[in-house]
Amino acid sequence: MPPISVLMKPSSGMCNMSCDYCFYCDETKKRTQQSFGFMEEETLKNIIRKTMLRAEGAVSYAFQGGEPTLRGLDFFRKAVAYQKQYNKHGIQVHNAFQTNAYLIDDEWCRFFKENNFLVGVSLDGTREIHDAYRHGKNGAPTYDRVVEATKRMDKYGVDYNILTVVNRKVVENIEEIYENYRDHGWKYQQYIACLDPLGELHGQNGYALHPEEYGAFLIRLFDMWYADLQEGRQPYIRMFENYVSILMGYCPEACDQRGTCGIQYVVEADGGVYPCDFYMTDEYLLGNFNNCRLDAIDEHRRKIAFVERSQKLSPECKKCRYYHICRGGCQRHRDRNVDQGWYENYFCSAYRVFFDACYERMKKIAEQV
Repeated sequence: MPPISVLMKPSSGMCNMSCDYCFYCDETKKRTQQSFGFMEEETLKNIIRKTMLRAEGAVSYAFQGGEPTLRGLDFFRKAVAYQKQYNKHGIQVHNAFQTNAYLIDDEWCRFFKENNFLVGVSLDGTREIHDAYRHGKNGAPTYDRVVEATKRMDKYGVDYNILTVVNRKVVENIEEIYENYRDHGWKYQQYIACLDPLGELHGQNGYALHPEEYGAFLIRLFDMWYADLQEGRQPYIRMFENYVSILMGYCPEACDQRGTCGIQYVVEADGGVYPCDFYMTDEYLLGNFNNCRLDAIDEHRRKIAFVERSQKLSPECKKCRYYHICRGGCQRHRDRNVDQGWYENYFCSAYRVFFDACYERMKKIAEQV
């Protein structure tokens, strides 16, 4: 079996912040049981035992939410201990942790550093933009507290990146945000297009993106990144690095840029397994790590044809001159043509205008590398 990728939600959808665009809050409201509480240690052990004994070469564990820090640091110490206990074949183990950073203190930082965790910090631009959508439970601003957490992680040498959800305010102010990130020394960045609610029409919320806005945003961000590249001071922006890798003949590590959904195990707090973080509703439940073998979980994935669905792109998409690099984008951004049975990405026009403006420069980078 190839390397295994596992994403766990130790705190289910529970969070100590309230973000207007939270895609997981939306998903939990659209299933029979909204929250599964905190993950039990026995469930954690079953997940790690079954995946580590099956994986070949490497296994990746990511912890997300909700907010995973709510589960408490001792839970993650136990996770590391189980990884060591069940690593019978000497495989590589990678740990990642996505957090709003609200509870990150010195003890958390020491743990991340000592155990080589890669931390993703959710932060949306400047103070004004971030606080417009990302609130404390009482409505209080959160930006300053998150920035203090990044300074603490810098102090301890923790590897982290900034994950920014691209909403309308981010689009409108990307130049200011880019300079702000540089001033803070945040050299590793991810930009994720804001998700519309699952199964609902696009662009119906104040934070939502329209294709023309997103396309212009990508060009403006690339222009700044490319100018810095010429000076040898560019930040690592995951999307652009992946596009260049594709042009060099490599497989992108970002699943939304591969064109088809991958094989991963996304686990709710009760041990329930789903094929993707963006599809954790009742109809996509594949099984449970507490009482199912991996073979049975994988068979259910094949039964619902989850991966196969992502391969059904429109003929126009596959004929596009940029298909080899775009690959149709993320399945969650695609809409189904009911009559034909294929899908087309809502942001298709955004990607076309972006590649029209930036493809040749990306190709040049790939050739130089």
